Amino acid sequence: MLSEPSAVTVRATLPAVGAAIGEITERFYARLFAAHPDLLRNLFNRGNQASGTQKQALAGSIAAFASHLLDHPDRRPDALLGRIAHKHASLGVAPEQYEVVHEHLFAAIAEVLGEAVTPEVAAAWDEVYWLMANALVAVEKRLYEESGSRGPRQWEVVERIDETADVVSFRLRPVDGGPVADFRAGQYVSVRVALPDGARQIRQYSLSGAPGESVRQFSVKRVHGGTAPEGEVSNHLHARVRTGDVLELSEPYGDLVLGDTAGRPLLLASAGIGVTPMVAMLAALAADGHPAPVTVVHGDRSPADHALRTDHEAYTAKLPDASAHFFYERDAQPGTRTGLVDLADIAVHPGTRAYLCGPLPFMRAVRSQLIEKGVAAADVHYEVFGPDLWLAQG
Repeated sequence: MLSEPSAVTVRATLPAVGAAIGEITERFYARLFAAHPDLLRNLFNRGNQASGTQKQALAGSIAAFASHLLDHPDRRPDALLGRIAHKHASLGVAPEQYEVVHEHLFAAIAEVLGEAVTPEVAAAWDEVYWLMANALVAVEKRLYEESGSRGPRQWEVVERIDETADVVSFRLRPVDGGPVADFRAGQYVSVRVALPDGARQIRQYSLSGAPGESVRQFSVKRVHGGTAPEGEVSNHLHARVRTGDVLELSEPYGDLVLGDTAGRPLLLASAGIGVTPMVAMLAALAADGHPAPVTVVHGDRSPADHALRTDHEAYTAKLPDASAHFFYERDAQPGTRTGLVDLADIAVHPGTRAYLCGPLPFMRAVRSQLIEKGVAAADVHYEVFGPDLWLAQG
C-alpha cells in the first residue's frame, strides 16, 4: 500500500512523529477551529475537546495506521478504518472535509517538527494521510449508500422512560410518518440538539430497543462533572426533552454487531451504560431463538444503577441456553455478586465470540481474562463510547 521510498522515510521518522504527535494534534485542532469555528460548535464534541480525549484518539489512530502500513504492507487495517468510518458517517462527514483536515494537520506538523520536515518527509507522510483518508472516504460512501441517507431526520419523542436516577430512555417516531428502517443490534444513532448558546452539538447513543420495532429507542446516561467536563448534551436531554419534543437523528451506524452467530457460543459483557447495545443484541438473539450457549455478564455500582435490568433479565431468560452473571459494587442481592466483574469462575465455552462495551479499564480486564481462557483475540469485539482511546493508550 505504501510506496517503498515512503515506507523507508516513515519508518525512520515514525519515532519522532510519534513523540510529537500530542503536540501536533493540539496545534492542529487550534488551527482548525480558528479557521472553522463552526466545526467546534456544530460537529466536534466540545466536551471531548476540553478533556483532550479527542486529541489522544486522533494521535493514536494516525500512529496505529502508519505502524500498520509498515508492519503489514499488504493488508489494510479494516477494523480501525471501519470503526472510524461508522462514526464519521453518523456525523455526515463529507469527502471535502478531508482536504480541510489535511491543510491544518500538515501545517501543524511543519510547525512542531520544523526543519526536520524535508520535502521527502512531507511527501511520505502525505502518502500515509491520503491512504487513510481515501480508504475512509470509500467506506463512508458505501455506508451512506447502504443507509440511503446522509443527513439527519426529525423524530418526535413519543415516550420518555426514567430507567434509573441517571439514565433515561427515549422512544421516537419519524415526524414525516415514513417507514422506520431496521437496524443491526449493537448499532447507534447520532443525536443532534440545539443548546442554549446556539451550538448544535451531536452525540452518539446506542439503540437499546429491539430490532424490528416501529420506533427508535436510545438510552442516555447523564454525565456529571468531575475530573472531566459535565456532559452538556446528556444533561440537556435529561433536563429539557419531554414527550412531544423533536430531535434530529442519523441513520443507524456502528460495527459492533452480531454478524453470523449461527451455532456459536456468545459472551456479552458490559458495565454501566455499556449495557445498551447488549440489551439490543439479546433481544435479537431471543427473537431468533439462538440455540448455542449465551453468557451474559454485567457490572454496575448497584442494582438501582443497573439500567434496563428488567429487559436484560427477560431477554436472557427467553434464550434456551443462557446464563446471567451480575456484579455490583454495593447492595448486591441474592443471585448476584459483590465487586467488580471477574470471569475467574465463569465457564467460557470453546469457540466463544465475545462482545464488550463499557469503560476502557473494564474492557481491557475482561479481554485479558477471555484470552487467558482460550478465546481467540480475533473473536473479542468491543465498542468504546466516545473517542477510541484503546489504541492511543497502547
